[in-house]
Amino acid sequence: MKFLITGGAGFIGSALIRFLIKETEHELLNLDKLSYSGSLESLNNISTNSRYKFIKGDICNRKLISDIFFQFNPEVVVHLAAETHVDRSIDQPAEFVKTNILGTSIMLECAYEYWKRISGNKRFIFHHISTDEVFGSLGKKGFFKENTAYNPNSPYSASKASSDHLVRAWNKTYGFPTFITNSSNNYGPYQFPEKLIPLTIINALENKTIPIYGNGKQIRDWLYVEDHIQAIYKVITKGDVGETYNIGGNNEKSNIEVANAICEILDEIIPNKINNNSSYKKLIKFVSDRPGHDQRYAIDTHKIKKRTDWKPVETFETGLRKTVEWYICNADWYKNTKGNQYKRQGLGIIKKILKR
Repeated sequence: MKFLITGGAGFIGSALIRFLIKETEHELLNLDKLSYSGSLESLNNISTNSRYKFIKGDICNRKLISDIFFQFNPEVVVHLAAETHVDRSIDQPAEFVKTNILGTSIMLECAYEYWKRISGNKRFIFHHISTDEVFGSLGKKGFFKENTAYNPNSPYSASKASSDHLVRAWNKTYGFPTFITNSSNNYGPYQFPEKLIPLTIINALENKTIPIYGNGKQIRDWLYVEDHIQAIYKVITKGDVGETYNIGGNNEKSNIEVANAICEILDEIIPNKINNNSSYKKLIKFVSDRPGHDQRYAIDTHKIKKRTDWKPVETFETGLRKTVEWYICNADWYKNTKGNQYKRQGLGIIKKILKR
């Protein structure tokens, strides 16, 4: 099959491309505008493969998107291109509205026009990748299910909720063949340094303060990125068209638990010589909480497990250790990534985070 992947230079997108090139025979076109968090270095080991092509471009460019559909003739679209960081959405909400809502609508319009012309000639799927944050915040009990009412609390989650609604509307109104998957918090190799896990690892390695919002008791369900990729592929190959699937790792951990676990792994592997072998935990500092910070996310994964026979392979402990070890061994990647962000966008909020 021919895959069009938007946002393929990002964290999840690059993991999907690496998997598809290494484990399948599919042909891939990666469309990415290479904003601050996009890194082609994440794809260095497959970039010369004859089944892979890259185009630098914006999903808001209607002509470009239309041309790509009719020239590349994809059978599967995996729509990952999005602005994703909550902190950034608070600082610049208009960018999230533009990319996540307008960009998704342009993708849908162009894909629909293409699908109408090829309808009946070959199979076509539009797979929209979303987040559990569209459901809002949970109390101490309960799980997000596919029919949980949307209740977003940040500009980011509101923009993703809007894009989900658009995809659903195209399916229900036009019969357009779609999937929507809502995943929990991803982590793993090649994740941009603004996120909790890589930020904690990198700041510890550089002997910098590890910032934790509020009391650190906000709970997330953590999903190793390669498990997420397997779930995406299972949905594409085994899922029921028009359905929504929740994807989670069944690993609920508070932010402070995550930070402490990272520090304990680093204490074992690379004792902190700068601070006389004292634990990296001493670098943890509680900072003012994020506005509208959701307290708990948790995913019910029964549907995807039953319908596609998917389940996560990594426990939180095994996945986190692999992630810590990868960042230890790949300092050049994250240092280059941190440098490139200023050349591309230079947002003040990232400078604040990385200087802590």
